[in-house]
Amino acid sequence: MLSVTNREYGTTPACAGGWQGRYSFDGFRNLIQSHPRFSVKYTMTNEDERELEAELARLQQEHRDLDAAIDALHQSPAPDLLRLQRLKKRKLQLRDRIAFIEDQITPDIIA
Repeated sequence: MLSVTNREYGTTPACAGGWQGRYSFDGFRNLIQSHPRFSVKYTMTNEDERELEAELARLQQEHRDLDAAIDALHQSPAPDLLRLQRLKKRKLQLRDRIAFIEDQITPDIIA
């Protein structure tokens, strides 16, 4: 659940301002974060966490599949270098997305 805190008026649900028709979620978040009076806090629900875990499992499987495809392409007698480069780039993108999702699922622990 997304809530917006106005330092003068307190916390309200994000939908209370009627912003949905005017801004995308990212646009709204950027607008609020850039304003000095507001802070944004997102509390992950169990459903959100399950969706992230499902996406994480799908991305990890795709990453393993790409690894196997890259290995097979390396073993071929005349590897297609352009395809190899594209597969490696996609694999790096997946790795970054996997790391991002893992960070979202793992709670911040202040030591």
